[in-house]
Amino acid sequence: MFGKMFGRGGERPAADPHALAAPRRQRNGTYPLRALGDVRVLALVEAADAGDWEAVKTALAPFDLGRDHQVLGELVDLDGVQDWIGRAVEEDKEHRATALLISGARHIVWGWEARTAARAVDVTQAQWRVFHERLEIAEEQLLEAAELRPDWITPWRQLLTSARGMSLGSSVAETRRDAALRRDPLDLATHVEWLSQLQPRWGGEPGQALEFARKAFAAAPDGHRLGCVIAMAYIEEWVESDDSDCLQQPRIRTELREAAERSILHHAYERRLGWQGDYNMFAMALSLAGSSTASNVFRELDGAFTEWPWTFMADPQKAYARFRKAF
Repeated sequence: MFGKMFGRGGERPAADPHALAAPRRQRNGTYPLRALGDVRVLALVEAADAGDWEAVKTALAPFDLGRDHQVLGELVDLDGVQDWIGRAVEEDKEHRATALLISGARHIVWGWEARTAARAVDVTQAQWRVFHERLEIAEEQLLEAAELRPDWITPWRQLLTSARGMSLGSSVAETRRDAALRRDPLDLATHVEWLSQLQPRWGGEPGQALEFARKAFAAAPDGHRLGCVIAMAYIEEWVESDDSDCLQQPRIRTELREAAERSILHHAYERRLGWQGDYNMFAMALSLAGSSTASNVFRELDGAFTEWPWTFMADPQKAYARFRKAF
């Protein structure tokens, strides 16, 4: 097992020269991962937070924003980006596609902020109006970004979310999913987004998402992070269920353990930028299933907490800490 966890020969991966020093842990031994735990991403986030487009472009140099969903996510979660990115879209013709991508993706997040996480029946007309206005801007900008850079996958992944929010229908959503997967058939972010699309709360059928996840992971090589799609499929089942213990079944524990061992705990798994997010997905799923394999995952995280997917819980970091202590 330890050979699987740490790499060939049981050795831990070499130290990452770009790793941020872990901040002081909270009393429960946990800490929120900042900027994907990377000094280069931190520089990018700080430039965006300051509204400095020139510094943002410089900080983007090590990354491929057209394929790196996690780096894009760090940018678009920043409140205030919408206040200055429009100028970059209009004025910087050379980097217009990048500016459009950031702006479009930010407008999706900004739109959901206006809508809130309330049930549809509890969202006011004013909130719906702002939500749709922002998503319409996102649609226009992301489609142009995709046209300017046909090799990029991130615009299509983002367009899946806006299609769901605007209820554009299954044919539009499927077209966008296929466009993303043509560019990378094993792209985890696209698969996870499609899992949401298949949930009953969005018009899917029970069991449909898990079937999709199993088929996708079966086509992935050993050690691929796409195994996280199994973890997320079960987390989504837990979200949909009225029974908080619905995952506490031997067959589910076995499937999750085997998925973890063939993906994040496999010796071929590569700890790339943001790997802690993969581990957090499995940590939550394994914990909900009551699997002892969760202890291996929490051990490797060493307290590093990511909001996703714990955001499905009322107090995400406390839930993470509670499960971490239990295993």
